[in-house]
Amino acid sequence: MNPQFERLRDALGDTYSIDRELGKGGMATVYLAQDKKHDRVVALKVLHQELAASLGAERFLREIKMVARLNHPHILPLFDSDVADSFLYYVMPYVEGESLRERLDRQQLLPIDEAIRHARSIGSALDYAHRQSIIHRDIKPENVMLYEGEAMVMDFGIAKAVSAAGSQTLTQTGMMVGTPAYVSPEQAAGEELDARSDQYSLACVVYEMLSGERPFTGATAQAVMAKRFSETPKPIRTLRGTVPENVERALEKAMAADSSKRFATTAIFSQALVNTSLKTPSDTQTLPNQIISTAKSVAVLPFANMSADVENEYFTDGMAEEIINALTKIQSLRVASRTSSFAFKGKNEDIGEIGRKLKVSTVLEGSVRKMGNRLRITAQLVNVADGYQLWSERYDREMEDVFAIQDDISQAIVKALRVILSEDEKKAIEKPRTVNVEAYDFYLRGRQYFHQWRRKAMEHARQMFNRAIEIDPDYAIAYAGVADCCSFLYTYWDARESNLRQAEAASKKALELEPALAEAHLSRGVALSLTKQFGDAEQEFETAMRLDPKLFEAAYFFARALRAEGRNEEAAKMFERAALLRPEDFQAPNFLSSAYLALGMTAEADSARRRGIKLIEERLALEPGDSRATALGASTYASNNEPDKAIALARRSLEIDPEDSMLLYNVACTYSLLGKTEDALECLRRAVDNGFGHKEWIEHDGDFDSIRELPRFKAIVQAM
Repeated sequence: MNPQFERLRDALGDTYSIDRELGKGGMATVYLAQDKKHDRVVALKVLHQELAASLGAERFLREIKMVARLNHPHILPLFDSDVADSFLYYVMPYVEGESLRERLDRQQLLPIDEAIRHARSIGSALDYAHRQSIIHRDIKPENVMLYEGEAMVMDFGIAKAVSAAGSQTLTQTGMMVGTPAYVSPEQAAGEELDARSDQYSLACVVYEMLSGERPFTGATAQAVMAKRFSETPKPIRTLRGTVPENVERALEKAMAADSSKRFATTAIFSQALVNTSLKTPSDTQTLPNQIISTAKSVAVLPFANMSADVENEYFTDGMAEEIINALTKIQSLRVASRTSSFAFKGKNEDIGEIGRKLKVSTVLEGSVRKMGNRLRITAQLVNVADGYQLWSERYDREMEDVFAIQDDISQAIVKALRVILSEDEKKAIEKPRTVNVEAYDFYLRGRQYFHQWRRKAMEHARQMFNRAIEIDPDYAIAYAGVADCCSFLYTYWDARESNLRQAEAASKKALELEPALAEAHLSRGVALSLTKQFGDAEQEFETAMRLDPKLFEAAYFFARALRAEGRNEEAAKMFERAALLRPEDFQAPNFLSSAYLALGMTAEADSARRRGIKLIEERLALEPGDSRATALGASTYASNNEPDKAIALARRSLEIDPEDSMLLYNVACTYSLLGKTEDALECLRRAVDNGFGHKEWIEHDGDFDSIRELPRFKAIVQAM
């Protein structure tokens, strides 16, 4: 047996049992091993000895710590890294499947829909990492695994760690960071890199998936890289005529030799690949965005209330919402939002139809019977495609067991869908709760009111959260609930300073009680932004996103705070992130359109607005009485030069509640965009008189550009 293999087994024997060699690459040899501590199979990657010696363990391990923080459904996580007897290694999950390179070697080119689906997945992983200031530097088919049909990026940031730790030694070892067929021109030239270099590499991979050819070929690595500066790739439609035109345009832009001419972010590049409804005779499969949305996905419907007391509905709704919140923390699982799932409450629709409308592959439904302190809860996970149950269970427990039941259901869904959990995700959905159940009951009542998003309901929600705190003074998330109620009351309905003071005090208390609670940092960020403490607010939003990368509200309200400051470029990036986190949300694309417009990016603004209109129409088809979708839809139609539709929705929103300040504000925006100056000023005055208090938002809202310089407009704003 190889003496080095024996030495490696001895060096790591206390922690890992090494089985066999799986393969060898440019920087490392990969072994199949058993993680003894966690009893799991892993891929153990050991850097080649000469490279490890030249890099030095301390610098490499310090740099690789950044990679360990990455937590995304399409990034293969880093489990461990260390040095043992001069062996420098890192550990990742062992995934049964094939690499994208193996797939291309076997099939040469992929169906168009599958290629775009993989491109979107890889692009999502890259965009997430770029927002953490990490560049991959070696995107290629060999570094993408296909696990159960999903693309998973491997060795994320390893090339960066190697480069940062020992860039001067790479030439000495005869190695280059990156692969010639896929590196960007700036990477080939040894220049400083940013996220657009990965975008270029991804475009090269997409080109190969679609055409069966690499963009550039040559007899030597140097020849391949030289062509990046002297040639452009063949238009992909000359190699495969069924590729949609928008895909060809997107690839040409992403592979521009000048990085400044590429897409601003990889997320925008990914979106550009699917902005089409074209289906060709030889590529008639489901469109890419439909495929992506149904992979490892679930909708949790509101549980049916089987109790004798109809008022127990708040409890059954709360059960479903808690399960949604737990599952949403899992990166590799797409969970339909509460807003979308609860649109089917009380409707007798077929599971298949619900799955189609929500674009999910599975649906969880259940019922709750509450009898005094006794609970009977049933739940079943249904496969949308064939209607078969994947899992079902009945729980007969005491009220004190409600948290354990929620955990059991979440774990069962994870197991049924064969989702790989990171250690942080396991902790998140198994988090022990010591909340008083009576306090929890009031908290659920508060959540039911909170989601109604009307002034009286928001005031009732605050009362319920405060009752929960009276019973359990250490209930952190209830304090966050109070803070949110006060912040939104101030913003939309009741602009008194007392609401701001309560929001700031309650959010501060929530953080003192539970510093690691993402929702507490979110609440604090909203409160601080309203009190114009923008620097501190930014830190809180960023902390919330770090603690829970899938927390939609953190990205969305951070974007709104940035927009209110007039920081449109940063706001656009956050709205992009929010739109990716919750694809069915109609708000983020519409505000993204406004941010793009303020930046002079008219094409991008038009694309985002069209996406927003489509989502608003889908929302109103499910829930015609949604006041937020109605009001925002009115102003969006006005922006899209559809005055009849805009006026119809504006009138409908005022019919819902003619004195609601939030609705009045959006109607004012609509009339301003349509040139109805007097109607716009009157609605804005009534909105402010009725309590709309977000002055900074008004000052930076482009919808009012046509009336901003009018004396009456200035008087309304100055009086706030």
